[in-house]
Amino acid sequence: MDLTVVSTYRCNSKCQMCYIWQNPTDPKEEVSIETLSKLPGGFDNLNVSGGEPTLRKDLMEVIDVLYPKAKITEISSNGLHPERLVPIIKKYPKLKVRFSLEGREINSNRIRGEKDGFQTKVKGLQMLKDAGGQDLGFALTIQDENVDDLVWLYEFARDMGVELATSTLHNAWQFHKNDNYFYDRVSVARKVEGLITAMLKTNNVKNWFRAYLNLGLIKKILGQDRLIKCTAGSDFIFIDPWSDVWACNVRTDLPMGNLAKQSWQEILDSDVARKSREKVAQCRQNCWMVTTARTAMRSNIIPMFPKLQPLFWVLENKIKTTLGMDIAFDRYIDYGNVGTSPRVERTSFLNQTFKAKLQKAADPHYVQGEFFNR
Repeated sequence: MDLTVVSTYRCNSKCQMCYIWQNPTDPKEEVSIETLSKLPGGFDNLNVSGGEPTLRKDLMEVIDVLYPKAKITEISSNGLHPERLVPIIKKYPKLKVRFSLEGREINSNRIRGEKDGFQTKVKGLQMLKDAGGQDLGFALTIQDENVDDLVWLYEFARDMGVELATSTLHNAWQFHKNDNYFYDRVSVARKVEGLITAMLKTNNVKNWFRAYLNLGLIKKILGQDRLIKCTAGSDFIFIDPWSDVWACNVRTDLPMGNLAKQSWQEILDSDVARKSREKVAQCRQNCWMVTTARTAMRSNIIPMFPKLQPLFWVLENKIKTTLGMDIAFDRYIDYGNVGTSPRVERTSFLNQTFKAKLQKAADPHYVQGEFFNR
């Protein structure tokens, strides 16, 4: 099972596709070390995210508690305070760290509303490498504004000796916005093909399966059904900053419990959790994110290995690229089946200032309205 712990909704980025930064949590009410210590061991991938986790003054203590509980422990950061991660990396050199980067310098800074963000992240990731970090990389959210930078960023990361993780524009309840839609689905999807081909041409097995994950992103971008059915609530669980436990971070009708008030086993065995898992089994949301896609790709029998569907796809297309053959993307993707969506312009907040509205635990949450990821 994978787990994401959203440690805070405070954030010092001003992204155009996520408004968490306008709605921060009260540090006094954020999930505590004591609560996190109630989690059992044995998780596969445990991601500490936000908001921005480096804004928590007790992040080292958070990692001290969580690191032994998973095969892989990860921090998803905007990378604006890399110096705060140096002592953590020195203590846990195998800790996985991903800095959000949205393409070339001007583009990334504009999309994320970060003055000098690009240079800070690049220098910061090198800082973590020098500190002994062994699993470092960038993470990009594919959208119309940066898809032309996609292959460039992949090559840039490879030249630095780090990884590149990809997700795509989508809606989720913690974003405080529900209008993340593509302008030109086909154009964006076609450009992801270049990244898939580049990944399959490497000698890195992880890259081959990341290529398949990106194939799923193409279907997501076009508004088509997932490659593999979601298993959120069973193979993946999400904890928000108020210690509320959810099957996923997309639908607000999938609660499971509260870790501050219940034990982990009580949550998993509860009727609330059972009903949420039943809803997931019927879910029609197409939210192919690395969290739920990665778990869906795993074998039900031997979790260390992939399901047969991605395995056969990877083997077939790795052989093709090795022989210099083209990948027949139209064999796997129906480019004539394209979802419709409104064109909602995204605004850069790079040179704008806003007064954040503090979210208190007693306030109504996740009330931005209904949306559907297609």
